Amino acid sequence: MRYWVTWLLLLAGPAVVAQERTRPPVTGMEELLKRFTDVYSVMESEAADPINSEQAVYQGAIPGLLRRLDPHSIFFDPDQFEQLKQLERSTSKGFGSVVSVLPGRVIILQTLPGTPSARSGLSPGDEILAINNIPLARLDMDQLIQLLTISRQQQAKLDVKRAGNARLLSFLMTPEEVASPAVDRYFSIRPGIAYVRVSSFEKETGEQLQKAIEELGGEKLKGLVLDLRNNPGGVLPAALEVCSMLLPPDTKILSVRGRSKETEEVLVPKSAKPYGFGVTVLINAKSASASEIVAGAVQDHDRGQVLGETSFGKGLVQAVYPMSASTGMALTTAYYYTPSGRSIQRPLTGGTLDEVTAAPQPEFKTAKGRTVRGGGGIQPDETIGPEPVTRFRAVMDGSGILTTFATMWMLKNKADEKFEVSGQLLDELRVFLSESKIRPSTAEWVQEREWVTSRLKQEVLNQAVGVHKGDEVELNRDPVVKRALRVLGVE
Repeated sequence: MRYWVTWLLLLAGPAVVAQERTRPPVTGMEELLKRFTDVYSVMESEAADPINSEQAVYQGAIPGLLRRLDPHSIFFDPDQFEQLKQLERSTSKGFGSVVSVLPGRVIILQTLPGTPSARSGLSPGDEILAINNIPLARLDMDQLIQLLTISRQQQAKLDVKRAGNARLLSFLMTPEEVASPAVDRYFSIRPGIAYVRVSSFEKETGEQLQKAIEELGGEKLKGLVLDLRNNPGGVLPAALEVCSMLLPPDTKILSVRGRSKETEEVLVPKSAKPYGFGVTVLINAKSASASEIVAGAVQDHDRGQVLGETSFGKGLVQAVYPMSASTGMALTTAYYYTPSGRSIQRPLTGGTLDEVTAAPQPEFKTAKGRTVRGGGGIQPDETIGPEPVTRFRAVMDGSGILTTFATMWMLKNKADEKFEVSGQLLDELRVFLSESKIRPSTAEWVQEREWVTSRLKQEVLNQAVGVHKGDEVELNRDPVVKRALRVLGVE
């Protein structure tokens, strides 16, 4: 088929060029629109198949026009625009369970009190085999996530396998509004050092962050590890509130520049009362938008170190415009810049995002004269990746074998917050692995023993106490968090 297309273009080319030379030059938008209607008129009268005008314009011409600008400017046809408005009015619903998602497998780690999951009788360790009669074993990760997302918006039937129970269990659950805080994890990771994870920037994020900090010590704290990894952003006012807790009054947070508006500078309010303790900010490739505003402001004012991986690079201002015939359009109208003048937005070429590493990286200076680089996204002061993945670790995590073992162990044992993995328990695990045809060499077992101990402790605490305790175990072996603690002077 490719050769047929090429051949037709070669035949048509000279005739089109000759005809173009006889036309007067384009003088403005009126002439361009006339050319469009001329093309459409010929299509409508001569095309082999009938033309659906709504489809041609709503799904072809207008999206094609916006695609040349950037990937984030979008046209909404009447149905899509109505869905957008419903989404803005909707509330977050779910069943109130925390799950481990593996290829073809979904395992319950925790059920939140008072939620449909808890009331139905679901328990940590239960494995969901099917949702609405759709077997999960046949689905890849993307399909699983999509099915889980859809199912929590409506009544769902779950087929569940429970350890120690040969009979398949069935649960019928109706989703309810479930609180999902933006500050979803905080605790004292070391004496005087607070760890706070912000998963999104919502209306209540600033208030939740301040509450977390105060509960952990407030002004008495020696340092804060602010984790913005995997945070896709959210509303701008929330990011400004967070910056106001860390930066002095009248400090520039960002500037906004666009073709149709004057440059606007956003400053920390004069009434702000920021904390004085040390700060480290953690980011990765999924940290975007409001997360990048906070990280960029902290870095440019030398308020603290930014650690991790270069962020996503989404620093644009969008406005949604209602259009005629119940349609709408989201249009990029300006861009965000850090206090030193760096554009947060990843460069665009022909409407597509460039790789940050391939873009020019001009130099900028922080408040104390340090060199930082632009080019899209926020580059950390120190690049640190996640935990290394060895062959053994990939097999252990990919199979879910540690979760399964923890579930079986919990049927006969109890654990509390002080639980520790004993040598005897590791021996039992090794026998269980062998029976499951996972047989690491002695050298491999010795090398991975510390990691296995930590992961097993995490899985037991997930089910015995709650995922929040399991997260604490995971973060204590996280190389980015470890480096943040060293920067704050505690390790």
